[in-house]
Amino acid sequence: MTIKKAPLFERLEKKYGELTFANTLKAWRDADEMSQVAFAKRLGISTQNLNDIEKGRRIPSPKRAARIAKKLGIPDIAFVMLSVRDSLRKEGFDYKVSLKDAS
Repeated sequence: MTIKKAPLFERLEKKYGELTFANTLKAWRDADEMSQVAFAKRLGISTQNLNDIEKGRRIPSPKRAARIAKKLGIPDIAFVMLSVRDSLRKEGFDYKVSLKDAS
């Protein structure tokens, strides 16, 4: 018998609630036990910009989200998806977004 697992984001959201770029990035920083200053330096952005992203005041573009993912050493698709989803939500669209690598 094969059990098909739900996609990772769906499983995480079921367990922890809605994922956003802001709370995902903050959770990543907290898991690394880094200050905002050190984490911002690692990402190559200003501390104020990191603070704005973590508070949800700014949503990075998909291109910037991909750069942040690369600096963290993770596949960019997850952060790009969160960026797109958050941007749509901010504009009032309640769409379910999922991305798939074209290759």
